[in-house]
Parts: sequence; C-alpha cells; structure tokens
Amino acid sequence: MARARNMKNSFMTMTPSPFFHLFSVSPFASLQFSPKRSPRNHYQNLTPKTIALFFISLLVTFTFLGISILNLITTYQYPPLQCSVVSPSSPFSQLPLHYSQVLLASLASTDSNSGDGDDHGEPRLGSSVMVPLPAHVVVGNLSEEEREFWEQPDGEGYKPCLDFSIGYRRKSAKISKEKRRFLVVVASGGLNQQRNQIVDAVVIARILEAALVVPVLQVNLIWGDESEFEDIFDVKHFKRTLQADVRVVSSLPSTHLMSRQTIENQLPYSVSPLWIRARFLKQLNEEGVLVLKGLDSKLSKNLPPDLQKLRCKIAFHALRFAAPIHELGNRLARRMWIEGPYVALHLRLEKDVWVRTGCLTGLGPEYDETIIKVRESQTEYLTGKLNMSHVQRRFAGLCPLTALEMARFLRALGAPGNARVYIAGGQPFGSHLGLQPFAAAFPNLVTKEMLAWKGELSPYINRSSAMAAIDYIVSLNSDVFVPSHGGNMGRAMKGHRAYVGHRKHIRPNKRAMLPFFEHSSISDTEFGSIMRKLHKKSQGQPEPRHNKRDRDVTAYPVPDCMCKHR
Repeated sequence: MARARNMKNSFMTMTPSPFFHLFSVSPFASLQFSPKRSPRNHYQNLTPKTIALFFISLLVTFTFLGISILNLITTYQYPPLQCSVVSPSSPFSQLPLHYSQVLLASLASTDSNSGDGDDHGEPRLGSSVMVPLPAHVVVGNLSEEEREFWEQPDGEGYKPCLDFSIGYRRKSAKISKEKRRFLVVVASGGLNQQRNQIVDAVVIARILEAALVVPVLQVNLIWGDESEFEDIFDVKHFKRTLQADVRVVSSLPSTHLMSRQTIENQLPYSVSPLWIRARFLKQLNEEGVLVLKGLDSKLSKNLPPDLQKLRCKIAFHALRFAAPIHELGNRLARRMWIEGPYVALHLRLEKDVWVRTGCLTGLGPEYDETIIKVRESQTEYLTGKLNMSHVQRRFAGLCPLTALEMARFLRALGAPGNARVYIAGGQPFGSHLGLQPFAAAFPNLVTKEMLAWKGELSPYINRSSAMAAIDYIVSLNSDVFVPSHGGNMGRAMKGHRAYVGHRKHIRPNKRAMLPFFEHSSISDTEFGSIMRKLHKKSQGQPEPRHNKRDRDVTAYPVPDCMCKHR
C-alpha cells in the first residue's frame, strides 16, 4: 500500500500529460461533474445512440489514460542521456529516433535487477539473461571492407527456447526439495574454466537427484586468487534461477557435517549420466555426501535434450556476476559503447600462456629463453602434443596469434586503423613491448585500467577472476569480438553472443591462414581478400552443434537451446 501511495503522489506532482485535457470534454467527465438530475429524467435521455456514444467515449478515454501513464512511467524510469557524453563531431552522435529509444531502455536496464521474480516464485528467464547494449548503426564515409567488418551476422531467426519436457518438470518437484543427499564440487582454474565446472556441477546434481552445495572455488596457484563463489557470482540469483531444477544450499546441514566424505578426483573423460548414476548413486545414498574434484570437461558434451537446456540455463541465466562486479563492468562497457563501435580483443599474450602452449613469443631470443627455462622447470604446465616443435605447433594452430599477426589479421578483415580496440586479458609478457606491434597499427587501444576512474578497480587488484569477469562484461557488449587463441573465454563468449542475438564473433582459422603470413610476395589487397574469404562463414552466424557432436552446447547453443522463430 505504501508503494501505491508514493506512486500516486509522484504522478500528481508531474507535468500533466497532453491527453489530460480530454477528460474535461468526455461523457465520463460530464457524469462526474454535471449537476445531479432525477433518475427518471436521466434514464429518459439515454437513447441507444447515446449509450453507444458513451461507451465509445469511455473506451477512448481509458486508452488515452493508459498511454499517458505509460509515457509518465517511461519518463520516470529512463532519464535522458547527458548530451555531453557523445562528441558532437562523432558520426555516431546522429542516431535515428527509434535507435535512441532502444538505447535508453538498454542503458536503464543494464544495472537493474528487476524482473527476476521474488524469493518464492520462479524467475522469468527472459529478464535474467545478461543482454549486451545494442550493436551500433555504422554511418560515415567507410570503405566496403570497413562496413562489412562492422556488419552484424544474420541470426536466421534463431532465438532462445528452453522448453523442458513434461517428464523433466514432473521430476523437478521432488528433486528441488531434496534434503538427504548433497553434492559438493571444487572448481579449479581461471574464471571461465570455473564457470564450465559449475555448469556441470549443477547438471550432475540433477542427474543424481541431490542438493548442490554452493561450489567451492579452489585457490588458483598461478594467480593466487582466493576468491570465493559469492565474491564472483550472485549467489541469491543463482539459487533463485535454479530453484525449479536443483536445490542449491549455501553449506552442508549440521546432520551431514560428520558424514564420511569421499573425495573423487579421478573421473574419466566424457562420462554419461548412466555412468554417473552407476558410479555414485549407491555411495551417495549410503554416505549422504559426495565431493567431486577435477571435474573440468569430464561430463559428456552429448546429453539428453533437457540436460543440454539446463546447461544453457545455468551458463546464460543463473551465473550472473556479483552486483559490485556486474555494475562496474557495465559502467566500463557504457564508457566504451557511448563513443561508438568497438572491437573486444582477447589477446592471449600472458607469460603462463607461452609456457603452457610451448610456443615462441615473437619478442626475440631473450624473451623466448626466459619462457623455455620456466617450461623446462615446470613441465606439468605444457599441454598436449609434447613431441612437436614450436614451429609445428604454430602451424597446427596450437599457438596464440602474436600482436603483430593479430594486427595484420584485423586490418585484412577490414578493421579501420582508427577503430577503438578493447584489450581483454592479463598483462602481456614483455609489457608494452608485447603490445607495441599491435598499437602501431591500432593506436586507439583501451584497457579496463584506462577506462576505470581512480579507485574503481582497487578492490580487485589481486583478484584475477574478478578482473576476468569485468573483461567478460565489456567484451560481451562489443560490436565485434576476436580471440587470438582458443580456450574457455573464447568459447564462453562465442556461445553467449550467439544466445543474445548472434553478435559478431570472429574466430581466426589459424591452420588455414598462417601459411599466408609467410608469403611476403602477397600484396595487402590479395592478403585481405584471402583472409575475408577464409572467415566469411565464421563470424557469428548460427552454427548447429550437431555438425560436430563433441562441441559444448554453451559454445554452440543452436539448436539445443535456440529455436527458429519465423
């Protein structure tokens, strides 16, 4: 009731709608304010024609009233942007009216937590997904290649559709109230590796019909990040979004604290729901608690349809970042977005990447020698294909593109030299020297440290997962996203951008393109034509997962989690 009174008062103090004066001439107003007549005279004057006119006028009046109230609410919720934010000289300052309206709605809803339902009702999934700001309308004097670079792919009518089966929903009533069996999962690695394991943890809890304890984030040995789940993710939102699928609790109940807790960390790859039930169900029933470690990429990519949809629900709806990170990431994204279109580049040039991939840095013998020494002393970090030379690894597509290669690649695709590029990722090995070749071609480089105001990043200086989450948000809002290497961030961004409208995502085809980097006789024009042809069909268009069954549905949500709407 208090809210209703406040809303009424706020309307009364606002400037009246231009439709308000219509009340004074409507039959409804005459009934309210005209002198009283006797009932007999009143009904004698009500002919069928008068009655019809009265109801038509009443309908028109309430229509205008509804429009007026909606206008007032929109004005109240979505205040206009400050004109000084956009440079008058910018070609993007002249936007169509309908585009400005979309912009206002997007900016107003970015930091809003509304629409997630209450603590007792299931949230509306449409409002829980993290949606990026609108793609820019590119105008100005651009070449055909530059215009093509900024152009967004055709989504072919694919939109999210998480329609779970009746059988799944029937089981949910029991599973969501489970209080005897509990699953504890320890997630390791960087942010996006942890996200993958959290997704699979929820699915396994569903398979075992167990309650899930909020996942434990293992201390990262490489970055020394001691963040806990609630430091990175919105726990309340996580529980609420999944309340119809799995019961999620913050900790084990006191009745289970002294239970025998066997830690399982030797799972084979690509385990099926049948294998999981056969291996763990009896143990879980007897002990009440199951602890899983080393879950990374162990659950099969090919699950029944309902469990695939659950994966998408977790990744795109439930795993929202904690409010402080969410709000800061969105602020930085708006600062990038408001100046015009931008590219988000996940440039994998960190020291640990060079160590793990077994590749040369391209920075010279001194830097390569440093990496080789670390690699020899920490052989456990080198991943896969141990018998290959660094040259073989590079041409097999196992190495990240260097700053010089990435600069040449983007220019070949049509990225203008004055394009604003957001660099996501950690500190490059070699610091400024590592970025120098790219900065020479694209001087408008921006990082989160450059975007943030004084003190905004201070709480996250030694928290790599939080920093990665900020990069994730700014990258999601970009017009074009390009990873220099594969990995969890690239796959997560590919799937999320597809799920929210097939935003442009260019995945370098390193095996096909790198041989052309060696031919100095190829002109820039011919090189550009070759690069655009190689990547014409890998720029964010819908890619059905069933073309390659080993693909992760959270990277390829078509068609498991997205349907064609005509």
